[in-house]
Amino acid sequence: MKKVLALVAAALMLAGCNTVQGVGKDVQKAGSAVENAGKK
Repeated sequence: MKKVLALVAAALMLAGCNTVQGVGKDVQKAGSAVENAGKK
């Protein structure tokens, strides 16, 4: 039972990291778009 809980916890932590990484990429793209608009 403890192994199952540990696996579930690890899966949730990994999913959280991927979600945060995805948000970071979106923010980076938005920042690039603003920067490019400012150069025009």
